[in-house]
Amino acid sequence: MVRITSINQNYTSNSTPPPAVVLPVQERNYCVFNQDRVNYFVSQKEQALPYLKSILQTSQDEAQIVESLYIIDRMIDKGTKGIASMYPTFARFNDTKSPNIQVYLAGIYRKTQVPDAFGPLVKMLIRNSLDNSNDKKPFDPNEEIGGAILEYIRNYSNNPKPLNYMA
Repeated sequence: MVRITSINQNYTSNSTPPPAVVLPVQERNYCVFNQDRVNYFVSQKEQALPYLKSILQTSQDEAQIVESLYIIDRMIDKGTKGIASMYPTFARFNDTKSPNIQVYLAGIYRKTQVPDAFGPLVKMLIRNSLDNSNDKKPFDPNEEIGGAILEYIRNYSNNPKPLNYMA
């Protein structure tokens, strides 16, 4: 069992380093994460958000970004507060062409229902639909993006809020 000794570094342990994040390939349409690491961050709840936010603001590494988004998605499921307020940080990825980032971003937007995220989701769906290179991807990110859009529409239909045109 790996014992985490620090959250301030990318991840330090008293044993062999964990395997890196493994992104999807044609034969496997899902990511593989170090679940000990993920569970540790999820258990830290709100305390881990500044660290994850920092990673998302600065990282150029797709695997590190996807892992951070996955951790945040899991944190939402565990009731961590304050994630919706991180939308400006997530918005950095609204124009990404990475299907891996798009899937986790759409999942977070679906769960947080940040109003500003609806337009970027629609843009992602349209751009991906027009892109012919989707055939080379191990999965179709439009399934998750479309599901997030439908969730926005469903929630708005069940609880319409008047638009404030003066804002």
